[in-house]
Parts: sequence; structure tokens; C-alpha cells
Amino acid sequence: MTVRSGFVSIIGRPNAGKSTLLNSLVGEKVAIVTAKPQTTRTRILGVVEVPARKGKHHAAQIVFVDTPGVHKPGSSLDKRMMQEVYDALEERDAVLLIVDATRKLELAEADGEKKDSEDAFVFELIKKLDCPVFLLINKIDLIERTKLLPLIQQLSSLHEFAEVIPISARKKDGLDRLIEKLVAVLPEGERYFPKDQFTDQPERFLVAELIRERILIETGEEVPYASAVVVERFEEPEPFPARGKKSMRDARPPLTRISAVIYCERDGQKAILIGKGGSKLKAIGTAARKEIESLLGTKVFLELHVIVKENWRESRGFVESLDWRRQLEKQGSGLNGQGSEHGDRNPQEDSHSSQKQS
Repeated sequence: MTVRSGFVSIIGRPNAGKSTLLNSLVGEKVAIVTAKPQTTRTRILGVVEVPARKGKHHAAQIVFVDTPGVHKPGSSLDKRMMQEVYDALEERDAVLLIVDATRKLELAEADGEKKDSEDAFVFELIKKLDCPVFLLINKIDLIERTKLLPLIQQLSSLHEFAEVIPISARKKDGLDRLIEKLVAVLPEGERYFPKDQFTDQPERFLVAELIRERILIETGEEVPYASAVVVERFEEPEPFPARGKKSMRDARPPLTRISAVIYCERDGQKAILIGKGGSKLKAIGTAARKEIESLLGTKVFLELHVIVKENWRESRGFVESLDWRRQLEKQGSGLNGQGSEHGDRNPQEDSHSSQKQS
């Protein structure tokens, strides 16, 4: 059977709906989603297996690549995030540029003068590409239909897009058409992943992201952006020994033990993360644990610590060490999955243990 396959990068400004789109396409939560900008910090792969439809399209495997929101970088963290975008644009067969229909875009002036804005910066990025670029106008469920056609005409004039597709990623409106059009432009080839695999991310990274998602939801101001999460210990449950039915009924459900560190930059941020009497950290842990249990399909014992690491966002080495791909390399070099290169706490760092969530 002929199979089409390829990598499709999703780019756009912060909060345009990239991660929501990825989750809707994959049908699984592979990227965390919050109302705060810059929720995504690294490339996230979501694999979609597309069955053949007679008279419509071939069978296909589409590997979608979610990316951080396009912005002009300041800190080392920002630069690392933008490098993730550039890398995703290098290794792709097609690109989806997603824009928020509810936001007024700052683009070129009527006289054609270039505008030095981050919106204009996004459109400059796609001009250099030699692959099909689809324009997705997202959140159409939140605007009046009369405003949609003028927006399509305005944005279509800025680039020769392969397709312009209005969608609602949240309501999955327009996604069937998107898949059909993407399959048509992908090359014939082999599958990159097994049919039943929906992401390349290890469970440890997914767990860290679910904890960070709760931090984004539970805290405000600078705290969410100054926080990073590293899973230092991830102990999977022992497999059940062969037993009779009665013994299986009496056995406790499998338990995964997880210890994670939340890094922040200042003592004031640490105080907010912990809360009065540890209340905020407990709320973060409790909510995250429920999500993690749903992901893993086991009971979870979650222990959280907060460590102050001053100006970590400006430390190129520390920022790069947060990449799960690098963490896997470290584990392969001798950590055996039982620790983390972040585990050596120097005298300038402080920690606080949460109430253990079980």
C-alpha cells in the first residue's frame, strides 16, 4: 500500500493556538496548553496516522512539530526557544503558519513600508522557505463571519500560500480539510514511527511539562516564566507477579514514584511557589498528580522541591540542560534514569519539600 509521510512544522506567534492544534490533530495531550504566552519552550512532535480514504487520499503518517511562539529573543532561554523554531523550519516537508483571527496583526503599512514588529518577523521567516506553506486562520469561532473574508484577503496578499484554511483548533473545525490537503503535498515514503506511537517525548518530559502547566495556571506575574521543572527520580511500578484471581483483587494498584525540582530565580518567586504553609505547592502537586495518573495509568506518589537558581534563564548551559534530548544522553552516560544532572545542589541554592502527594 502506498504511504505518504513527512514532517510538518507548526509556527506562529505566542498564543495563536499551535499546541491546541497539535493536541486536536493527535487526539492526545502531547503539549501543555494555557492562556499564558510562551507556554511551549521546545519542539514537540505529535504523530498522526491517517487511514486511506477511497477517492480522497492515500494512507499517511504525518509528524507534526509544535514550536515555541515566534518572538524576538532577549534571554538565553528566549534564544534557545527561537533556535527550536529555526531547527523545525530546517527539517520539514511542509509548514503551517497559524494566526489568531481575534488579534489585530502589526504588518506592513499601507504604503508598503516594512514594520518592525514580531508579526512582520513571522512573515519574513516563511519567505525564505522552499516548501509548501499553509496559512491557518485560527479561532474563527470567536469572530464575526463578515470579518473573515477581508482577513483572508489581507493575509493572502503577503505570501503565495499553498492553502489558506480557516479553522477552530479548539472545536476541530476545518481539521479534516487540513489533513486532506497535507497528505496531497507529502512525499511517498516509509513511516517514521510505529503506528501506535503518538509522540517521541519520554514520559519523564511529559510529567515535567504537566507540573509546569500547573505552575502556569496557579501562579501569576513573572513566576511562570522564571520557573523550570526537572524530574530527578522516576521509579516505575514493579510488574505484578503471576497470582491467582483473589490475590490480584487484594493487591494494591501499581504506584509510580516521582521526585521533581521546580527551579526559580529569586527568593520571592520561591515564596510564591510554596505559599503559606506550603499551600500553593500542595495545590500544584495535587492537580499535577491527577494529570500524571491519567497519563501513566497508575497511582502516583509525587514529591516536589523548589530551588532558587539565580538568573537561570541567562545561563546558556543550564537552559540547554533542560532539553529532554540532552537529559536522555546524560542518563545513557551513567545515570540509568535514577537521577539528573541538576541534582547537585550548590550552597547558593535552597530547597523546600512539598507535602508528598499519594
